[in-house]
Amino acid sequence: MAVIDALIDKLNLLPHPEGGYYAETFRATEATNPQGRYPADRSTGTAIYYLLTPDTFSGMHILTSDEIFHFYLGDAVEQLQLFADGSHRVVEIGTGIVAGQRPQQVVPQNVWQGARLKPGGTFSLLGCTVAPGFDFADFTMGKRADLMANWPDAHEMITALTRD
Repeated sequence: MAVIDALIDKLNLLPHPEGGYYAETFRATEATNPQGRYPADRSTGTAIYYLLTPDTFSGMHILTSDEIFHFYLGDAVEQLQLFADGSHRVVEIGTGIVAGQRPQQVVPQNVWQGARLKPGGTFSLLGCTVAPGFDFADFTMGKRADLMANWPDAHEMITALTRD
């Protein structure tokens, strides 16, 4: 699709290990390590562009930092969040505010998450801001069997948002 190719080209997007495409746009030069939570200092914040297409999804993963998604362009995204108490929720990121979508969505640290385009969508351009800043050392991809054992009520979306 021409729009997707143009976004990848103009924003210098690369394939993301969790799925979709991304480009880091900001990394703060200040460092932090609240309560010694990380094995080394982390940037106080980072930001990326993040693109989802019909043939990609954000695989279930967990971060040790808070993450804020910002909707920029395209079609709405549905995101699954799995909480440590065994509960889960599905939120929609988009501009249909009256229909319950939100242009921003916060994922707290240590909450499993994954996302995909809503059915029929062609692309979604989002931004993700992470604080303390993103580091691949703080990123873990989820295993379908493990997630389904702990969140059986979310099995349909876990299956859709995992690769194993």
